[in-house]
Amino acid sequence: MRGLLVVNPKATTTSARTRDVLAGALRSEMELTLGFTRRRGHGFDLARDAAAGGVDVVVALGGDGTVNEVVNGLMAAQQGAATPALAVVPGGSTNVFVRALGLPRHAVDATSVILKALRRGTSRRVSLGLADDRYFTFCAGLGLDAAVVRRVERARRKGRRSTPGLYLRSTLGQYFVEGRREPGITLEEPGAEAVSGLANLIIQNTAPWTYLGDREIHASPRASFDRGLDVLALQALHLPSTLHTVTQMLAHQPDDPDERGDMTGKKITVRHDLAEFVVRCATPQAFQLDGDYLGEREKVKFTAVPGALRVIC
Repeated sequence: MRGLLVVNPKATTTSARTRDVLAGALRSEMELTLGFTRRRGHGFDLARDAAAGGVDVVVALGGDGTVNEVVNGLMAAQQGAATPALAVVPGGSTNVFVRALGLPRHAVDATSVILKALRRGTSRRVSLGLADDRYFTFCAGLGLDAAVVRRVERARRKGRRSTPGLYLRSTLGQYFVEGRREPGITLEEPGAEAVSGLANLIIQNTAPWTYLGDREIHASPRASFDRGLDVLALQALHLPSTLHTVTQMLAHQPDDPDERGDMTGKKITVRHDLAEFVVRCATPQAFQLDGDYLGEREKVKFTAVPGALRVIC
């Protein structure tokens, strides 16, 4: 078995010594090559080239941004050949995708699970979301959600660490400074009446939406890797309704997605298990995928891609 370990050397929670230990452990099960990301988007190139070269497993060591790049590289190279399986070792600050898969938060523990799965030959198929021509593993957002990600990325470029506190301060700053402008987002579904006047959209491919430390944050609690895309749209960002929504997001949800309930409120629009839809914005809105800010968009087409990826877990 041939494998590639894609390493983000700037990963938040992984040291060089830990990387060496993990690489040594993985070499017990495969012929392993290491690839270090040197710039944004490099993970895409490494995964695409590895897939085209017939590698069997690509292991991503890094945060959700690194995973997103690797996934897109794998999907770009799938034409005419079997797509390599993906394995993920957490190395970022939040690691939503890893935790949504049920893998341990710590790199050594997650590697142990991956090694056992490789020995047993077990894996699972998960769906992906597709936003225009880019795949995402767990979430996308337009509006306030994405503007917060933009603020966090700016702070990190200035040397700030990615912590729950930084996200909380960024959220409060964005909401009270810019977040309550006149809404202008429209959700269009095939065969349904368009919903306009929306202020913020959160699109999920699985649940939870994100984490605040150890606490799960749910926007669409019933979202699942085994279904289509879920949407939570806020029709206004008035303080009382926003606080009501945030309170629901922080509430505990049952472990079984089928036992979970949707967000409720007069200013909330919920959609579950969508195959495709289009989002249009009256003015360019901040846009993020898997926690990476991708600029502003006026239109995005979203599509669910069932069983797109084989994951070792």
